[in-house]
Amino acid sequence: MDDIAFSGDQLASAFLKRCGKLLIDGKEVPAVSGKTFEVVNPATEQVIARVAHGEEADVDLAVVAARKAFDGGPWVRMAPAERAKLIYKLGEAIERHADELALIETLDNGKPLKASRTIDIPSSAEKLRYYAGWATKLYGTTADVSLPGDWHAYTLREPVGVAALIVPWNFPLMMAVSKIAPALAAGCTVILKPAEQTPLTALRLGELVQEAGFPPGVINIVTGFGEAGAALVDHPGVDKVSFTGSTEVGKLILKAATGNLKRVTLELGGKSPVIVFPDANIDQTIEGVSRFIFTNAGQVCAAGSRLYAHKKVFDRILEGVAERAQKLKVGPGVDAATEMGPLVSQEQLDRVTGFLQSGREAGASVVTGGKRFGQSGYFVEPTILADTTADMAVRREEIFGPVLCAATFDDDSLDAIAAEANNTTYGLSAYVWTQNLSVAHKMAKRLKSGFIRINGGGLDNALPFGGYKQSGWGRENAKEGVETFTEVKSVIIGL
Repeated sequence: MDDIAFSGDQLASAFLKRCGKLLIDGKEVPAVSGKTFEVVNPATEQVIARVAHGEEADVDLAVVAARKAFDGGPWVRMAPAERAKLIYKLGEAIERHADELALIETLDNGKPLKASRTIDIPSSAEKLRYYAGWATKLYGTTADVSLPGDWHAYTLREPVGVAALIVPWNFPLMMAVSKIAPALAAGCTVILKPAEQTPLTALRLGELVQEAGFPPGVINIVTGFGEAGAALVDHPGVDKVSFTGSTEVGKLILKAATGNLKRVTLELGGKSPVIVFPDANIDQTIEGVSRFIFTNAGQVCAAGSRLYAHKKVFDRILEGVAERAQKLKVGPGVDAATEMGPLVSQEQLDRVTGFLQSGREAGASVVTGGKRFGQSGYFVEPTILADTTADMAVRREEIFGPVLCAATFDDDSLDAIAAEANNTTYGLSAYVWTQNLSVAHKMAKRLKSGFIRINGGGLDNALPFGGYKQSGWGRENAKEGVETFTEVKSVIIGL
């Protein structure tokens, strides 16, 4: 085990020694098989914990518990205001344990402790508080129908049922909460399946769920590998699947969900364009381009990984971003000076370095970075590749690492610029840098992406998030995020 000597260290250390069980029907239980698996710190490659290896039998128990809690338990019958209080209470618990959770997240995922403390954990608490408010604001409508006679017609908005929530490893707690919170607000019961690489904050969340007083079976947590996720998707007792991860896995989930026509929300991959016009504020653009590709070591679905800069400013932008990349402090997340941590696993390191090699072989030039960083841990240098073309794998495929693929343009046609930016199977996010308000709005209409950022900006609970094309189905956040966990029922009454 790693030595821990940071704020929240004693609590985190104690948790790592006890965190091996699943949460099913309000109880912490071992896997039916008794099997466990290792959790590794990506900065040191050392085992920091062992957790239960959930499989199909465990999934079945979790679904039965969630089914019982939904069909006959108190959760659905509970007044919306009472559900709201519990959801809010869970957010407050996260905030109280922020230092402990931040350290666990950093040890598990590798991200800088500063990011865990200032972004991931506070955002998770705020997400729960936001959706606690939505629990009391879901309602149907009345309708004036044109049938002969006298009628009273209205709609009811009801929870979809049992929801399977499958989350990735790049923002473990934040992604878990982003699905749990709206599902609970809608009145659903849930089974959470965290990524096998980063299960720890989900398990600590399970302890906080029990402390908050949620009824048994409302929130269940099963740690395990792909087989557990597949069992959830295939289970006839599950009504809804919400998945965030790769497009390849998303397609498999969609096929599996057809068994009982489960409702499905998919937030998938991206290869987001960054378009810099010649009138852009250079300093702000350099800072923004750097932040949107090197944050979380580039392990962000909406990372701005394809840079298109006008020839008038291309060299200045590239030089500025390269300078920032070279100055980034790369190291273990628990080091206070660290600005970029490791990739999450050996598999991810192999994937990113493989792309770097293929890019060089295809003719891309390395402006900075381009190789593994250090001899231990899953670190890679922040990298910029220039002279990239549309046929290169590094420009086409999601790398999910700190790799910026740069190209220039000199065409003033917004249609042509947008066409190049849209030349991808993805459509999750896009970035535009310009001081021209007309250009900004015109590009926002032309770009085929679910989220457009003009001169920076970030995600917010009030803004729906999701993708076009192969970046997914449906939307998370905002009103749309909670309504995806509901069904609408029409009622008509003869008077």
